[in-house]
Amino acid sequence: MKDFKGKVAVITGGASGVGRAIAHLLAKEGAKVVVADIEAKALDRTVSELAALGCECMGQRADVTDASSMNSLVDAVMARFGAIHLVFANAGVGTGEAGNMWDYELNDWEWGFRVNTWGLIHSINAFLPKLVAQNEEAHFVVTGSGNGAFLMLPNTPIYTASKAAVQAITENLHYQLQASQSPVKVNALFPGPNVVNTGIFNSERNRPESLPGNPDKPDSGIHSVEDMKAIMAQYDMQLQTTEPEEVAEFAIQGIRDERFWISPMSDKARAAFVARVDSILNKTTPTVPDVL
Repeated sequence: MKDFKGKVAVITGGASGVGRAIAHLLAKEGAKVVVADIEAKALDRTVSELAALGCECMGQRADVTDASSMNSLVDAVMARFGAIHLVFANAGVGTGEAGNMWDYELNDWEWGFRVNTWGLIHSINAFLPKLVAQNEEAHFVVTGSGNGAFLMLPNTPIYTASKAAVQAITENLHYQLQASQSPVKVNALFPGPNVVNTGIFNSERNRPESLPGNPDKPDSGIHSVEDMKAIMAQYDMQLQTTEPEEVAEFAIQGIRDERFWISPMSDKARAAFVARVDSILNKTTPTVPDVL
């Protein structure tokens, strides 16, 4: 897919961060953009921004943890545009893990997996039947994470585990569509190569009331990228960051190039990944990866 003009793109988690940046870039490319998000005010703001660019767009409040909500999203898009060419399964949360894994609240585990893993499952079940039935070129782009897909970072076990599952699902989806010779392609998008400046560290703003957090749990102290920078500065270290707009640029280029792996890596992350693979192959005891 080289030209996005007139193509219909649906983006979950599309009202902020990487999703919003992708929406803006596709609007400039002439695509018809559907922004889906659980955060109503941010959703309205993003749709207004896209409309101001002259984009034919729509917004829909959607909850990736709810299968019926995702089915309603697909129905609304089909009713409005009659086709879907690009799906960005992008919604995700961080649960603010801190302390020992065995002390974590079950609600934190459930929330993380509901959004990050089950959110992808619900997206696949809602969108893939339509994409396959169209029998024309389309892309299903999954926002994964090197934390889980390539490396295991011990300070975020819930996020790491949920994203490891996401990558397993993504690769298997790719293999199944490939085996069926479907024109639907899967792309595995990894925001980077550095920590991306998004609101994922403040995911609590969208936490459901049905899964409340424990107000007395240890605080990681990291609620924004600025918090990470401040903590690292205390150790005379500088945090390198990547802006969402950079991620959007290489995501769209990755689709144009028909790359499954859309995964820029920093030198440190690449070295840590190689060390992990070597540890597996040579059966040596793994050590904590140094990626910052």
